[in-house]
Amino acid sequence: MLSDALMDPKGPLARLLDHLQAPFALASRVYVSWVFLKSGYLKLSDWDQTVALFEYEYRVPLLSPQLAAIAGTAGELVFPTLLILGLFGRISALGLQAVNALAVVSYAHVLFQEGFAAAIGQHYLWGYILLVLTIYGPGAWSLDYQLRRRRKNSPDT
Repeated sequence: MLSDALMDPKGPLARLLDHLQAPFALASRVYVSWVFLKSGYLKLSDWDQTVALFEYEYRVPLLSPQLAAIAGTAGELVFPTLLILGLFGRISALGLQAVNALAVVSYAHVLFQEGFAAAIGQHYLWGYILLVLTIYGPGAWSLDYQLRRRRKNSPDT
């Protein structure tokens, strides 16, 4: 019966989908990371403007505008780079999750206004992708996976 064939965890559909896990995880890592890398690069390209934004536009709690600008820019450059490589993949995804959440909190006065549903929706989408990567890991096409495999096959263990 067709439904049995489709539901078989060792069937052809399941095997096909299993083969798509690694490229899907890589595509997810690159997609979400690219958004943050572009933002971090823009912040670096005009540092005075970035500090001014953190001073007058973004409302980052508990941090001075200068420290918030440094932390935000570093988070937008370091975590996505690690995530694309799949190095410390789950920690990097969690770090970007924090950057994403802080962006929503510090810009909530704009994002939650009428007419900004698409903008906040993007943050939700990125958060969801990062949550999936945190839970499932960066996949087989990652440095984490390769290092773990190398360590497992090492004669020292």
